[in-house]
Order: sequence, then structure tokens, then C-alpha cells
Amino acid sequence: MKKKHFLLISVSLLMSQGLLAQDHSTHSSPGSLGAEQIFGLLEMPFLAIALIFSFLTATKLKGGKFGSGMTLLAWGFVVMALGHLHMQIAHIFDYNIFKNIFGDTFGNYIWFIALILTWGLSALGFYKIYKASKI
Repeated sequence: MKKKHFLLISVSLLMSQGLLAQDHSTHSSPGSLGAEQIFGLLEMPFLAIALIFSFLTATKLKGGKFGSGMTLLAWGFVVMALGHLHMQIAHIFDYNIFKNIFGDTFGNYIWFIALILTWGLSALGFYKIYKASKI
């Protein structure tokens, strides 16, 4: 029982810190590339590689418990990649896609839903893989 309380408290603390860390306001003038923007752009090819190999792995596993878990992870990575692309556009060009299309309030809600969707798909995928790997 104590493990469940520890896990619940740990997840709650990590999620609250994660939400604070997701601030994607621009920190430099639009059009100028600082170290933050350069490292953010360098991250994008590796995220694309992770997307490709996650779907290739899910395809090779051909469904089943491992395959369905990997497929959920891959779709979680897709949402994450779109979020990171959105953040880079916001940082470099000072253009917030969600707020400009959906408005200030609803754009923030969509951003929050995308975060929850990424975390949920990843968690469910890892859980399915964990359940399938238990002997």
C-alpha cells in the first residue's frame, strides 16, 4: 500500500513541475537564434528519427500486446513532435499557432489537451508493454 502512495505523490509532484516547465513563451527577439533556439532545432531531427523507428518497430511487432503498446507510444511521439514543432515556431517566429487560430483562452486549452494526450498515450503504451512483458 505504501508503494501506491509513494507512486501517487511522485507522479503528482512530477506532473506539477512538468506543467510549469511547459511554458513556451518567447525569450528572445523574433528572428534571432540564440542557444535555446539552436538546441531546440537540433532536437527536431532526433525526434523525427524516434518517430520513424517507433512506427517501424510497431509494424514489425505486428499487433499483439507489444505491438499495440508500441503503436500507442508512436502516436504519443507524433503528438509530442507536433508540440515541439509548435514551440520552435513560437520561439523563433513569435507566432503561437494555437492562440492565433483558436484564440487566447481556447488555444491554451488545446495546448493542455495536447500535453495530456502525449502523456496519456505514452503512459498507456508503456503500461501495455509492461503488462505483456510480465511472465
